[in-house]
Amino acid sequence: MMHIRSSIAAALVAAGVLVAAPAFAQSSDCQEAQKFLGERQSLIQQINKLGGGGKKKTVDPRAACGIFTKLVNNGSAGVKWIAANKDWCQVPDQFATNFSDDHKRAVEMKGKACDAAAKMAQMEKQAREGAKSGGGGGGGLLGGGGLTGTYSMPKGAL
Repeated sequence: MMHIRSSIAAALVAAGVLVAAPAFAQSSDCQEAQKFLGERQSLIQQINKLGGGGKKKTVDPRAACGIFTKLVNNGSAGVKWIAANKDWCQVPDQFATNFSDDHKRAVEMKGKACDAAAKMAQMEKQAREGAKSGGGGGGGLLGGGGLTGTYSMPKGAL
């Protein structure tokens, strides 16, 4: 969980680069960048909310996986658009480099979040199966099926 929290912080730092993007030329092709940059900003805000706004909060890897998947898809479209329109729309080299680096970090964070979500789902499945079969994680304090039989209280004075 700590890795996800630090990865979210890295995404926030990268978001500052994207929010301060320069205005592109007025071509209709160049206007398309505003669409994926706006969507990207919205996704980064969703990631910020997962982190608890600076408070120590455990991040649900399933929710993080879903948002990072959308962010990676958005970044893939952005990298493709920048490659096709960089010269025509006068996209600065530093912006293109920063966007590409940010996309690589998002891909890495998505991998971590989705791996954690998959492990969490696997552990939940094993716990459910163990509870159904009565083995492993049953009702006993030390695992297993718990104590069986009866215990009678002594009668009379102790």
